[in-house]
Amino acid sequence: MTPIVDDPFVFGQIAAANSLSDVYAMGGKPLTAMNIVCFPSSIYPPDVLKEVLDGGRSKIDESGAVLLGGHSVEDDEFKYGLSVTGTIDPKNVKRNSDSTKGQDIILTKALGTGIIATALKGGVADELSINKMIEVMICLNKFIIEIIENYEIGGVTDVTGFGLGGHLMEMAVASQKKVFLYSEKLPLLPMALDYAEMGLIPAGAYRNRKYCKDHLLIKSKINKALEDIIFDPQTSGGLLVTCDKKFSKDILGKIRNSNVRAEIIGEVVDDDKNGIVEVF
Repeated sequence: MTPIVDDPFVFGQIAAANSLSDVYAMGGKPLTAMNIVCFPSSIYPPDVLKEVLDGGRSKIDESGAVLLGGHSVEDDEFKYGLSVTGTIDPKNVKRNSDSTKGQDIILTKALGTGIIATALKGGVADELSINKMIEVMICLNKFIIEIIENYEIGGVTDVTGFGLGGHLMEMAVASQKKVFLYSEKLPLLPMALDYAEMGLIPAGAYRNRKYCKDHLLIKSKINKALEDIIFDPQTSGGLLVTCDKKFSKDILGKIRNSNVRAEIIGEVVDDDKNGIVEVF
């Protein structure tokens, strides 16, 4: 990914957490990581690259994985990420296609990173919203997986570039289910709604809305800015988890006790061979 914040160490943390998330989203455990760097050495001094790699290394260490090395190329634009290898018991693989009728939908991490990043680029984001955005993006989904692996879980996926709407739609389609999403339950980052109302919407949100148009239906009148947040592309976002209602409050409490924001944002209401998300 390209830099999303000005601090190189924090950028490294965000990019590494984002890369590690794909393993966590399947219920796996990261084992190894390799740095992938595109670096314009004519623009940035070597100290900037060192700070980025140090930030990434801090998250690799936190995950328990081992850094094996890396690969770097000269490029006109700075990019950094990880190639991650992990393991999982084949009987415990988490998929986005395993949701069942009657389950609650839990979302971990607050929404709005794409909108606040856009506000940051525009020079209008305040310090609180920037800090909260960073706090969300550098948080590993490791801690969520460690909690939910003790319960019978349906579907799991992470919320990233397709936004909440896109990834929830993919869960509904893959599971062949009708899903209700309750917009008033969504956890939001500070100022995300305000910036959305100012029109600070990343281009990816409009692509996501178009991507979802045949399977995501707005069934009641909701704030237009809140609609935009539903489609806002997230960086290093949280997890969508479906689980039986008898477990959802217990899981929610344990996630919150680990200092991660989480809410029950909807439910799987019926079978539907086409897969539909209805937003209220």
